[in-house]
Amino acid sequence: EVPLSEMFGYSTTLRSLTQGRATYTMEFKHYTEAPKSVAEAVINKKV
Repeated sequence: EVPLSEMFGYSTTLRSLTQGRATYTMEFKHYTEAPKSVAEAVINKKV
């Protein structure tokens, strides 16, 4: 299990490491409470 925010850029890295041959899929599993540091960063982010 990996947070969605950690998946950004994964496909590019995976393709680079496998010379474009690898594929992957993702599926939603569940929501969970964000860590306090992440929640604070989102709350304090300016739009």
